Amino acid sequence: MAKQKAGVERPPGMADVARVAGVSAQTVSRVLSDHPNVQDKTRAKVLAAVDQLGYRRNNAARMLSSGRSRTIGVVTLQTNFYSRAAVTSGIEHAAQAAGYTVSTATTTSLDTSAIEGALSRLADQGAEGIILSVPLIHTSPRIEQLTRATPTITIDGSRTDATEVVAIDQTLAARLATQHLLDLGHDTVWHVAGPEEWLEAAARREGWRSTLEEAGRPVPPPLEGDWSPGSGYRNGLILARIPDVTAVFVASDEMAFGVIRALHELGRRVPEDISVVGVDDIELAEYCSPSLTTVAQPFARMGALAVAHLLRLIAEPGAMPEPASVEPQLVARASTAPAKGGGAA
Repeated sequence: MAKQKAGVERPPGMADVARVAGVSAQTVSRVLSDHPNVQDKTRAKVLAAVDQLGYRRNNAARMLSSGRSRTIGVVTLQTNFYSRAAVTSGIEHAAQAAGYTVSTATTTSLDTSAIEGALSRLADQGAEGIILSVPLIHTSPRIEQLTRATPTITIDGSRTDATEVVAIDQTLAARLATQHLLDLGHDTVWHVAGPEEWLEAAARREGWRSTLEEAGRPVPPPLEGDWSPGSGYRNGLILARIPDVTAVFVASDEMAFGVIRALHELGRRVPEDISVVGVDDIELAEYCSPSLTTVAQPFARMGALAVAHLLRLIAEPGAMPEPASVEPQLVARASTAPAKGGGAA
């Protein structure tokens, strides 16, 4: 470790890296800025010296010298929902592997003014591109302007005129869940929906409804939840008191846990009396009692795909590929069973 005159340790600088690698400081600068005109052998020596010394680049200086921040911005909603955290984790891992850092701007609401503020903060920080990880219910001239100025990807099915979409097919997720229950011989399927203002909740509701209608089955009134286990529990208390209920599609695993708890408390057995399917396949789904049948959403892959599309958009600002859709997968576990007096269709 290099030392100051007073004997106090200071962080190693670019000159120290150059000395250890046996090259010039200019060569070190070229390696650290990913300059193409550097021999592989030289690049390897410099990077080895960086690791040996524990050298950390000054991002502000690097941005001034290269005009690039190597930063991806992420707009996300302030929440403790597993799905939000899982997508963000996937983004961070993929960005790090590509040599980028991630700067997150959290918003407490889905109002356009809140999203405008988050986008503006990331743009002011010099983010090279932005991943909009919130459902964009309404857009605005300012949002359109910001997403035109900075390459932007949306990952909740929403978009502006200038954004590219990477999304999980939420309608298919609902179809898989609903059809699974119909195939088990249930006459119809009840639904505990997510909040109406969330696009993914609306798509799941539509997939559930259309699957029932296409099968010629009655469509019960959907029950409203807010993604929380508590809202699932409250709706479970309602469902438990309806004798005809034998199958329920719940719009998230966390709400499904609440539904199952309420059914147990009121003496309705899962799956003997009522089968339950969730969405997400969070880690706890396999370990609840009974283990939860659910539609798995590939959150890590979603985040990685969003980063890959954003980096391509940064490299080719004029390119606008078609929206990318990721297919969910049904994971059958112990919370579903054939209907009483019936069987799989």
